[in-house]
Amino acid sequence: MSAVRPPEGEGNPVNPLLTIESLNAHHGQLPAVRNVSLQVCQGDILALVGANGAGKTTLLRTLAGAHRASSGTVRWQGVDITRMPANERVAEGLALVPEGRRLFTGMTVRENLLVARAAGRRGQWSFDTVLDAFPQLAPKLNAKAGELSGGQQQAVAIGRALMTNPRVLLLDEVSLGLSPLAVQGVYEALRGVMGQGTTLVLVEQDLQRVQAVASRIVCMLEGSVVADAPADQLTRAQITAFYFGAQRPEGAPGSHTAGSADGEAANHASHTHPAHKEAA
Repeated sequence: MSAVRPPEGEGNPVNPLLTIESLNAHHGQLPAVRNVSLQVCQGDILALVGANGAGKTTLLRTLAGAHRASSGTVRWQGVDITRMPANERVAEGLALVPEGRRLFTGMTVRENLLVARAAGRRGQWSFDTVLDAFPQLAPKLNAKAGELSGGQQQAVAIGRALMTNPRVLLLDEVSLGLSPLAVQGVYEALRGVMGQGTTLVLVEQDLQRVQAVASRIVCMLEGSVVADAPADQLTRAQITAFYFGAQRPEGAPGSHTAGSADGEAANHASHTHPAHKEAA
């Protein structure tokens, strides 16, 4: 059953679309998300950054209903959806593009897109508008998804999620394993998605891309949020210092301001992006 909620707000900080309160999640006995509290408002382009194992993917999966929260609350337009099944969250307007894309590789591009249509809401995104956003898919509609390049598969995965007409699109590891040309194509298409008013929460290792597109940056370390600020208020040195734990929030154990080591950290971060394994 879909959530019964108040009339839709304007997505401002008073009426956020998504509110996360003291959220915890585990993998077995191991904590993966620790006491995370965030708000996502209409129009946000929120980038989650952090080293491997920081909890970014688990957080997205928990928001999408694909991973069970251990404690805490996830609210959608003020309504508690913490225990809501994933398919009902999709119907409410919350969609996940998972790490690794997870397409139906034996089905065609057309079938992968159309299968999502019944799961979501009515809205501006349709088969035709998705193809307008990702024109590279038009000549591949009858090709099996498993035969596509990495960039084309990512386009199908994002297009499939858009077919559900999400208000908030969760994108995990946008550029993982893609060539630079494929990454450029995906982000060019995402600019069009942003222009249509879709709110994005994305996990991305490429800090240059993050700073170019994000309105907010949230840095995670060992499952916790260690920085949450407007993108234009964080320098690359600060981001990388948080990223590697060289800087922590003021008052936290071991906290200190980023110093001369930041340049070395920034240089290291620029090389942490996974190897480009697939062609565009």
